[in-house]
Amino acid sequence: MTDATTQPATQPATRSFGKVGVLLGGLSAERDISLMSGNGVLPAWRARGVDAHPCDPGQRARGELADQRFDRVFIALHGRFGEDGSIQGALELLGIPYTGSGVLASSIAMDKIFTKRIWESLRLPTPRYAVLDADSDLRQVPDRLGLPLIVKPPHEGSTIGISKVSGYSQMGEAFELAARFDEIVLAEEFVAGRELTVSILQRAGGRAEALPIIEIVAPGGNYDYRNKYFTDDTRYLCPAPIDEPLTRRIQQLALEAFDAIGCEGWGRVDFMLRQADDEPFLLEVNTSPGMTGHSLVPMAARAVGLGYEDLCVEVLGSARVKTRRAKLADATLAQADADTEDEDDVG
Repeated sequence: MTDATTQPATQPATRSFGKVGVLLGGLSAERDISLMSGNGVLPAWRARGVDAHPCDPGQRARGELADQRFDRVFIALHGRFGEDGSIQGALELLGIPYTGSGVLASSIAMDKIFTKRIWESLRLPTPRYAVLDADSDLRQVPDRLGLPLIVKPPHEGSTIGISKVSGYSQMGEAFELAARFDEIVLAEEFVAGRELTVSILQRAGGRAEALPIIEIVAPGGNYDYRNKYFTDDTRYLCPAPIDEPLTRRIQQLALEAFDAIGCEGWGRVDFMLRQADDEPFLLEVNTSPGMTGHSLVPMAARAVGLGYEDLCVEVLGSARVKTRRAKLADATLAQADADTEDEDDVG
């Protein structure tokens, strides 16, 4: 169950975390941002006495993750092979508690098309869209969705491969850019209005809470890769200047969208608030948010008195194995070993 209000909680004792692995870097197009996130949380935990160690799956053999014997793992990976259920599945099999959502929720959330289909099935508001491939008639897309519209790869984040299309003649170029990253491309209705994001934090053993809404005011309305991470030109209004009833409605909608995908631990839900009527529309859910100097979850946490180090401790405290499969496998192997020893004794 979720809660749209933030409640004070006692932080877990960091000494109980044991040896902590920080997975960073990886193989995705968002590798650089992942390195920034990982190198942000590492000193924060060490300052709190956590035995934290970096581990880059993009530069290490997969078997080394087991060899490290981590007691728990913080996933600072963004994009494919880190945010899409791949690494989560490996950690489940190894029985290592990890932060964020499980295998299925991570996989769904990484796919914007399937995410939208789930939201649609539950009548949660999301912009109209079309799924495109190499055989699609691109000139029909603006007729269906109107202009301008957005074209993007459904399995990338950080605005990678995204285009705003203002005319029919731009569809081909926008499709080609997105198709560099995905065989299937998402075209989405453009919602003119205010860009908002709601960070969600589920403290260990507690409910998921919606943190204060942030409004993103980017230069020229262009919240692209550069304006997200490498300039100070973007303004962030936290809490967003929105009246209380609408604030509560958006926060509750964020929690419903988060729950609909099966997410847990922490995350972020992005919105557009339509200018014409103040109707919110869900864009996507991020299950492994950034922890850089420009990142949004730390910003929202600060607004409720939760500093960066405290936030790191809270998220790490919620790490867990999501299924019993790894534990059951351990029990089965232990029983098999015991049976073998009994047979040896009989022999």
